[in-house]
Amino acid sequence: MSELRAPVTAYVAIGANLGDASTAVLCAINDLDDLPQTVLLAQSSLYQTAPLASSGPDYINAVVEISTGLNAHDLLLALQQMEFEAGRDRPYPNAPRTLDLDVLLYGDAQMGSASLTIPHPRMLERAFVLVPLAEIAPARVSPAQLAVVATQAITRLASMSGR
Repeated sequence: MSELRAPVTAYVAIGANLGDASTAVLCAINDLDDLPQTVLLAQSSLYQTAPLASSGPDYINAVVEISTGLNAHDLLLALQQMEFEAGRDRPYPNAPRTLDLDVLLYGDAQMGSASLTIPHPRMLERAFVLVPLAEIAPARVSPAQLAVVATQAITRLASMSGR
């Protein structure tokens, strides 16, 4: 992992649609708070959405805000390890999943590589990202951006309190 560095505020999308998806999302939120040099700052409510460009059962989604001293690539590696430990399989693009973790924003960074693009390249197309992100970081999502995804069905399931 990386050397110590000044903390950066990052946003991570969390989703699952296989097994006990709600528990998987809640466990991932707790596990993010346990990453090295990382503190959970805020978490959205849980949301239920139909698969988008995918198949299988409905997804449970959330977005969290973290402060992390990990660089963006080390954060991605940590998220991929969490997915692996949760039984994530990648048999084909957009396959149903036990856990999906995506770095949405990493400070104000803009970067693109074969493994990581920030801001996340499809976040502005997805209600399951923008609605929970707007809940915890309203300044990060404009009304115009929410209007673009307004036709995508999304149901708020549970409010997370305490953060």
